[in-house]
Amino acid sequence: MYLNTIQSVYGTRKERKRAGRGIGSTLGKTCGRGHKGQKSRSGGMPKVGFEGGQMPLQRRLPKVGFSSRVKKFSAQVTLFEIGSLEGDVVDLNALISANLVPAFAKTVKVIQSGKISKPVTVKGLKVTAGAKVSIETAGGKIEV
Repeated sequence: MYLNTIQSVYGTRKERKRAGRGIGSTLGKTCGRGHKGQKSRSGGMPKVGFEGGQMPLQRRLPKVGFSSRVKKFSAQVTLFEIGSLEGDVVDLNALISANLVPAFAKTVKVIQSGKISKPVTVKGLKVTAGAKVSIETAGGKIEV
C-alpha cells in the first residue's frame, strides 16, 4: 500500500452543490444569490469593515499610543551613578563626558535610586525631592 493509492470510502466526502446547472439542482437561475441587489452581482461585496455608511468600529475607537517629543532630549541619572563620578561638580557636560547620558540630552533629572556618600554640587540639573534630601544630607548642594 502506498500513500498515493489510499482512497476515502465512498460517501464519507459530500460533493459540493454545483451552482447554475438548472432548476432541478436547487441552485439554478439565480444560483442561490436571490434577486437583484449588491450581493447578487459579481464582485459586489463592500470592503472589509464597511458598516453600511455607519462610522466603522475601527474609526470609532480612539487612537492608541503616544510618543513624547520631550523624551527625545531628556534623560535621567541615579544617585548611585552620580556617586561613582570623579570630581565634586556634576553638570550636563560632566554627565555627557562620563557617558551616563546621551550626547543629545538637553535636560537631565537626578532620581533617588541608590545612595550617595560623598558631597557633590549639582549644577543645572533637575532633582527629585528624595534625591535632593539625599544630596544635602551627604553634605552636597544643588544650584539651579
